[in-house]
Amino acid sequence: MRSRLSSSCLQPRHMGAPAICRGSANELPMSDRAAAVSRATAETDIDLTLEIDGDGEAEIDTGLGFFDHMLEALATHGLFDLTVDCDGDLEVDDHHTVEDVGIALGEAFDEALGERERIVRYADRRVPLDESVASVVVDVSGRPRFYFDGTFSQAAVGELASDMARHFFESLALNAGITLHAEIEGRNAHHEIEALFKAVARAMDDATRIDERRSGTPSTKGEL
Repeated sequence: MRSRLSSSCLQPRHMGAPAICRGSANELPMSDRAAAVSRATAETDIDLTLEIDGDGEAEIDTGLGFFDHMLEALATHGLFDLTVDCDGDLEVDDHHTVEDVGIALGEAFDEALGERERIVRYADRRVPLDESVASVVVDVSGRPRFYFDGTFSQAAVGELASDMARHFFESLALNAGITLHAEIEGRNAHHEIEALFKAVARAMDDATRIDERRSGTPSTKGEL
């Protein structure tokens, strides 16, 4: 039995639904913009922590080597401190593991951002990796949307189905409450996916930064 984060849990309303647990900031040696999420279902068991104002440190174990590498890239290039421990049903395939980590990370971003006061909110990044290019536009809006354009050049990279990179960011966006537009082009799926993770990392770093000129929420409605 592995150790788990101390957290409070929201019990599922329906039989078979996951129990969602979030640790309080007082239980974690983190900044105010931080969150811990534990998510347990019949398919995956996940402990995840996120610190938005971090140093890019990552400790990742999902059982999928290339996916671990991409999550490390997300932390490194977004300067987020991220830990992910996922025990998934990889004997089935990679889908549940990748999807549920995306859900948990999205929930962590949503929790850590709180009322989203004083953030920059909007950002766009275009990141190359050799022949491949990824373009990302993000609005940390509280309105979950995801749009993707492009086709990965190979069906899989290692044990990760290439389309699961798209689905990961869909899961993240819908649970983080952000609008995310992403596009890839290239000839090598490894490069296309890596450029995508790096572009999202840089855009999320930009959009979640504190704008020192602002005193409230960046919206004419007064809230996000």
